Amino acid sequence: MLEKLTRQEEEAMLAVWATGEGNVKNFLENMPAPVPPYTTLASTIKNLEKKGYIGSRLVGNMYLYRPAVEEAEYKKYSLTNVVKNHFDNSYKDLVTFFAEQKKISPKELKEIIEMIEKGKKD
Repeated sequence: MLEKLTRQEEEAMLAVWATGEGNVKNFLENMPAPVPPYTTLASTIKNLEKKGYIGSRLVGNMYLYRPAVEEAEYKKYSLTNVVKNHFDNSYKDLVTFFAEQKKISPKELKEIIEMIEKGKKD
């Protein structure tokens, strides 16, 4: 079972997913500004490892880390929690919210409906 990540942990995971396997310095290079201090990111990486999001192996005297959870798997988990906690477990309410906030256009809604209908036919 996945555990919810803090914003700082999510930002670190985005860098890990973008990098693939690497060390803390590699992850820093794949983070947008403002980049956290090396020691802060190293601590966050260790926390992510404890939570099971990252695996590591020692190469020489340096640890290389790699994602242990796929980005798509985390997105699914995260979105499911948002829908459950903020939209009464209703994806319809989620879509309605975006439509009311003008974050999704009628054209996009039609495209979504077409995708759903295609999926039912296959």
